[in-house]
Amino acid sequence: MAEATAALDPATRAALEKLADIAVPAPVPWTPQTWGWAALGLVVTALAVWVIIRWRRRCAANRYRVEALAELARLEARLADEAARAEALAAMPVLLKRVALAAWPRPEVAGLSGAAWVAFLGTHAAGADLPDAIARLLDDGEYRRRGDSGAVAAGAATLDEARTVARAVRGWIEGHRVSA
Repeated sequence: MAEATAALDPATRAALEKLADIAVPAPVPWTPQTWGWAALGLVVTALAVWVIIRWRRRCAANRYRVEALAELARLEARLADEAARAEALAAMPVLLKRVALAAWPRPEVAGLSGAAWVAFLGTHAAGADLPDAIARLLDDGEYRRRGDSGAVAAGAATLDEARTVARAVRGWIEGHRVSA
């Protein structure tokens, strides 16, 4: 190494001896340097808290819907069995009434039956009118016992009719509109 420095002229050697390491600037701080960034951070935090609270309220308000759809799925699984079909169909109007009672005030819903009940469901349905199969089930079979003659919920319903009713019930539970 001494040989390499000996070959250099004196001016170069003097310049190399004066060299120092590169000066590294101080790291940039993560804290905001002006009040505007702090204000923006507060606004973004408040907005995030508001969105989370609103989301949790919506989930809590629709919890009855989720539970009703889970119960409907259990009823739909029983439709394939002819022996359990009548009982599953008879439970669907009860499920609809419970959903309506969870979503609307009791005095508005509890006393409805027959054609008035079907009209209420049709009024609050998300899309078109209820299919005839569910209207017959609700109008005729809502308060009938399983042994009564002519009840739609009795074993006379075919699997296709039962599935049509279940689809209509599912559509109403998923899509009914509750006025705020």
